[in-house]
This record gives sequence, structure tokens and C-alpha cells, in this order.
Amino acid sequence: MAALAAAAIALGLAVVPATAALAANILPNPGFESGLNGWTCASTARTVTTPVHGGTSALEATPAGSDYARCSQSVKVKPSSSYTLSAWVRGNYVFLGALGTGTTDVSTWGSPGAAWSQLTTSFTTGSATTSVTVYVNGWYGTGAYNADDLVLDGPDGGGTPPTPPATPAGLTVTGKTATSVSLSWSASSGATSYNMYQDGTKVGTPSGTTFTATGLASGTTYRFSVSASNTAGESARSAEVTATPSSTPVPPPVPGGLAVTGTSATSVSLSWSASSGATSYNVYQDGTKVGTPSGTTFTATGLTSGTTYRFSVSASNANGESARSAEVTATPGNQPPTSLPKRVLVGYLHASFANGSGYIRMSDVPDAWDVIDLAFGEPTSVTSGDIRFTRCPVAECPNVESEADFIAGIRAKQTAGKKVLISIGGQNGQVQLTTTAARDKFVSSVGAIIDKYGLDGLDIDFEGHSLSLNSGDTDFKNPTTPVVVNLISALRTLKAKYGSRFVLTMAPETFFVQLGYQFYGGGSSGADPRAGAYLPVIYAMRNDLTLLHVQDYNSGPITGLDNQYHTMGSSDFHIAMTDMLLAGFPVAGNTANVFPALRPDQVAIGLPAAVYAGNGFTSVAEVQKAFDCLAKGANCGPYRPRGVYPALRGLMTWSINWDKYNASEFSTNHRRYLNALP
Repeated sequence: MAALAAAAIALGLAVVPATAALAANILPNPGFESGLNGWTCASTARTVTTPVHGGTSALEATPAGSDYARCSQSVKVKPSSSYTLSAWVRGNYVFLGALGTGTTDVSTWGSPGAAWSQLTTSFTTGSATTSVTVYVNGWYGTGAYNADDLVLDGPDGGGTPPTPPATPAGLTVTGKTATSVSLSWSASSGATSYNMYQDGTKVGTPSGTTFTATGLASGTTYRFSVSASNTAGESARSAEVTATPSSTPVPPPVPGGLAVTGTSATSVSLSWSASSGATSYNVYQDGTKVGTPSGTTFTATGLTSGTTYRFSVSASNANGESARSAEVTATPGNQPPTSLPKRVLVGYLHASFANGSGYIRMSDVPDAWDVIDLAFGEPTSVTSGDIRFTRCPVAECPNVESEADFIAGIRAKQTAGKKVLISIGGQNGQVQLTTTAARDKFVSSVGAIIDKYGLDGLDIDFEGHSLSLNSGDTDFKNPTTPVVVNLISALRTLKAKYGSRFVLTMAPETFFVQLGYQFYGGGSSGADPRAGAYLPVIYAMRNDLTLLHVQDYNSGPITGLDNQYHTMGSSDFHIAMTDMLLAGFPVAGNTANVFPALRPDQVAIGLPAAVYAGNGFTSVAEVQKAFDCLAKGANCGPYRPRGVYPALRGLMTWSINWDKYNASEFSTNHRRYLNALP
């Protein structure tokens, strides 16, 4: 899938300069005093004498087109050792990270503007890791960035220097009385204790991740922050939260995680997360209360098949009723009969290129894969709508099979119950249906590919600049931008042509979906017009959509429903990103404009199959930890999803070829895991 990052455009994010002392720097030419010597950089990179942070030189690089102007170098490290990576940067959006760590690759980012600010991240090397690649880059379309005085702090032939722990994240007020405030936060790796600050003064040193401040005045607002400590020192303090102790009785908080858990021809089943202090709940259907269950599930009955209903829920106790939750929608009797298994593995097959991982004949695709996406159908020009699928040439793929054998391989997979789709787009296949003529050409050319090879359906993998929203197009339910409106029309036409057994999947980047929680195209002042641009397409096709597998990789940090940033490569990232699809979310923060939850059986998690396949590789254990949390409510980390989703459909990967290149680690382990689920 694409190498383009899906960065969260968090406007105005402050980057706080780090203050921790550094023990060592094992990076050669860290301040670019010797030009670009030792660095591998994009063609636009150069050294400049102003602005600089230290010394007489600094890096300047300008992203161009789909390139984000990366500079990187490989550095020798010691196995099983801890390292801290930092850099002083300036510019609109700057990323810093490390690849090939042997554990979890890391990245961080900021938007410091014209002032120099320091980015910092850390990692531990694997037991066999002897080198890592560190990098700094910008983001396309956002202008030049500068970097200077990079530091990789850690052992270079000696022991591991101690470092203070990271700043604790997730500080939250969990309760209040007339004279106290209770708080909690996420554990900080390496911390042996924490420091709680109230209005800037230390008031406690708990060993765990909770604290209750007492002796407070009712009605007075207090500020709280927390830091982490170990023998090496104290971290920076967290962002502050405020709380006002009060003895005024309050109703329970709004229930979270309202989700549709099932439908029949005449009913819709719902579930939601428990609300602290609630004694009962109120379920609303199209604005009218239809039930008062004491638990966190409810089934609405007597509904009309094919009619879409709106549902919300509130919580009650002796103090009153909470506000209602965000609405979800459901249509009884409207589940597309695609005959896919309960748990699926979806993989992209390099059918038109080799991409360094080797060509796999259709007949040799392992049986572990349930859905095989042929990558890629691409347009003759960006705006033509004329999609062509050209199989890999012999010069690039010496073992490519004949056309007849390729088609025979497809038939054999279909006989075995597999689905074979044509995937349109990818990193290089920019598709913009700017006119109705392009729309109609898209329908006819895609239909011709499907008919020629007897395929089961279509995967939409529009990336880069394929989708964006015009200024003033702010309602995802009623889009007006031609490239969006024409795509929806084309998909509806193809669905109508091929009927209920037509498989329709989508593989957007996080930039085009989950980023819509914060920013929605040109409707958010200063935001990228592509932010959230897939949402109107998903919404319009929700009743015909077989699977949505967002690419949880090649992504910048994204804000989850907990209003915290989540970074790719961990189970928490996949849990937070998937929960947004399954719980729904207000678009651009507008609670009157909520993107409704998808059914769990419509959602799969998108992942790279190996470290070579994309940034944000996640280990087998972390992937299964995420699936456990979402589908079972077990093995969760700091992020807690708004519900439990037993029908979560499965996993997608880029790609089948990279998985085979990596000794089939992805398909072997995850097929076994999915098969063992109830």
C-alpha cells in the first residue's frame, strides 16, 4: 500500500523543549557541520548556515509532490539496549523516528513553526539488533523544514546510561467530592514513582498511577499535573487538567461506545459501555424513548426491514438523567450476502509489479487468505477515470504465469471459497473523478476488468490527492465536491450492476478517516482539504460496504475518542483507531454531525505484513492483543474501547508478497489466532 504518511494535522500543537541532560551521542555528523556526509537524503535536502540551532550548519529540506524529504542514516547499536533519540526542528510539520529497532519502531512529530523546538522519542533494541536507521522528514505540501543537533543517546560499546522516564500521559480526573479530586494516568516506562503537582506545588509522590488530592475547597478550581521519576531523575510534567470540587449532586456521565451488535429483519440489537453511578439507562429511537434497561444492552423490536433508524442512549440515577450519547444508525434486514467466513484475512497481491518482494503466481497464493486484492488497477491519467489493469511484465517478474493460467488460478481460488477483487489506486494510482464523463468511464473500465477476469468485486484504495473536499463542503452526509459525488455514484452503479454478491471493500489511510474526528476538509480553518475526505464515501456506501480496513500504518499521530494522540506500531493505536469506526464519532468535533458506527462484521484492521512493507509494523503479539481487547474486552492497554465487538471481522495486510518474503509470519500466526476465536 502507499508509502504516503497519514499525518494528523493537529493545528497549533505546542512542542515543549526537552530539559533532560544527555549522556552520549553516537550519531556521526549530528549537526550537519560536515554537510550531508553520512546521511541519505531526498534530492531537495541541503545544509544552510541560517537558521541554525547550534554550530554553523543545519539541515533544510523541502517536501515535493508525494515525497516528504526524508534524511536518514544507519547507526550501529548494542542489542537489548535503551536509546533516546532527539532533534531540534523548525517548520510546519516535522517527524523524527527510528526503524529496524528489532522491537517496536518509534516516531514522534511536531509543528513548531518558526521557533526551534526539540522532538524526543526512545526505544529499546531487540536481542539481535546491531544497527538501526534514524530519520527526520517533513510532510508533503507543507513547505521546508529544518533540523539540527540530532542526538542518539545510548551505549556505543559500553553499558546503558540511565535516563529519566518519559512524561506520563493520559492524566484524567476520575472523581470529585466537596473536598477532594481523584486522578489517574497511564504508566510511564521505567518509572519507580510519580510526582503530583497541584497549582504548581508538589502534593504527593505515589508509586502507582492514581492519586486523590484532599483538603480542597468546594467550588474552587485547581490545576493538576504529574511527572515520573527514577534513579536518573524526573521527567517533564504532563499537560495540566483542571477540576472543581463540588458537593452538588450530579447525574451520571453520558454512556460511551453505543454500537449496533446485530440486526434481523425486524430488530436491532445495541450495546454500550457502563456509565459510572448509573442505575438505569434510556434508549431513544428516532428521538423517542423506547426502553429503560438496567443493563448495557437493548434490542429494539417491531421495526421495518430496509428502514434506517437512529438510536441514542442516556444514563440515569437519583440525581437525574445524563445527556444523550452520539447517535448510531441501523437498517434491519440490510446485511449484504457476501458469503465470507466469520473471520477473514485480507491480503494484497502484487499482480502488476514485484516491488522487491518477488512475484507470486495466483495458483501459489496460500489458502490462509480469504480475500485476495489484485494490486493495482490504475488510471491512464489522473482525471480520465479510465482504469487499466496490466499484469507484471516478464522483465520484472520472470516467473509470471500466462493469462490463461492466471485466470485459471482465480477460478481455483473462487472454487475454494476465496474472493478475488481488483484494487483501484494505490500509492501511484491517483484517481480524480472530476467530471461525469470520468465517472462513467470509471464504471465501464472497472466493469470490463471485473468481467474479463470474472472477479468478485472491487477494492477502493484511493490515496494521496485522489479525494479532497472543496471549500464549504462541510456535511459528510450530503457532499457537494465532484470527485466525491462522482465516486459515490460510480460505486452505486457498479453495485447495482453486479447485485448482492458484489464484494465492496475500502482501504483508506487514517488521514482520510479518523483524522475527521478533529478536522474535516476545508471546513476546518487551515486544515488540509483531504482530512476526513473518505467519510462521505463510506457513509453513502455503508449499506453495501463489505469491509472497511483502514491502513493503520504510514500514519502520523491521530487523536482517539479519549482525546489523546495515539502513535502507530502498538496495540493501543489499533484499538483506538478501530474503536472510532465501531463507536462512531462527531466529525470535526461537531456533536450535531456524527459519523455513525459501522457494524463490527464490516471492519478489519489494516497492517503491514513485515517491517519492509510499511512504517508502523506491529508485532504478532501486539496485533493479537489489540484484537483480544476489541473482540473480547480482554488484554486491553491504557486505551479502553467504548464497547466490546465480538463480530470484528479480521485483519488486512500489505501484502501477501511481503508476508511470504517474511517466512509467512503474518498469515501463519494470525490465521491460527482467528480460527481459534469463537
